[in-house]
Amino acid sequence: MVLETVSKHDGRAPGLDEVAALCGLSRSNAHRTLQTLAHAGYIARDQDTGGYRCTLKMFELGARQLSNMDVRPLALPHMRALALQTGETVHLSVLDGLDVVYIDKIDSAQPIQAYSVIGGRAPAYAVATGKALLAFQQADYLAHYKSLLRSHTRMTRTTDAALRQELAEVVRQGYAINRGEWRDGIGGVASPIFSGLDRPVAALGISGPLDRLTTEKMTQYVPLVLDAAAAISRQLGYSSKPATAQA
Repeated sequence: MVLETVSKHDGRAPGLDEVAALCGLSRSNAHRTLQTLAHAGYIARDQDTGGYRCTLKMFELGARQLSNMDVRPLALPHMRALALQTGETVHLSVLDGLDVVYIDKIDSAQPIQAYSVIGGRAPAYAVATGKALLAFQQADYLAHYKSLLRSHTRMTRTTDAALRQELAEVVRQGYAINRGEWRDGIGGVASPIFSGLDRPVAALGISGPLDRLTTEKMTQYVPLVLDAAAAISRQLGYSSKPATAQA
């Protein structure tokens, strides 16, 4: 409780009396706890005010914890719910160069479904989960790969300008759509998953045949995908405002 109280005072170092009052502790108990935390290296005295601030050790501890978290078990309940809500195949993907790798999936119960395998790859610029991840990379990320862009169907965007324009739209609306750009007749909707360090670590999406997963159905499912991805992001420590579907 004491450590949380100190950490919440951005830009200001609370003093002993304030910490004691906020935590409901006696002055002596608060002082003893602060001294213990300072000795462990989690807080330090501000030389100007005498108050207490958190040190970078707090950040390092959180960063190590985040790096050890596997997104798959956190995502699985949300993937199951999304599969039930939509009836479509659900993918969890990560970015590897200009590809996405499917690290988990739940197959649709429909007789006709989007084919994929765990561990399989797809061109990131031609599938929804890939575009959801590409959109939030560093500005020069695509520059390293633009010579590798190639057409897979007549719908594939293969020019740097066209792809950048679409990715800017993905950032604005918080989700990406595949309209048959990797496999003819197969599309999908996906949204990125962020870590507590505000980095895109994976993407969650649904996919299926476009004669079933129509534009109208995609629009209907967008909020479900956004909500599921945002819930996983929160479990990973991401605290920024979640994306909402844009009209």
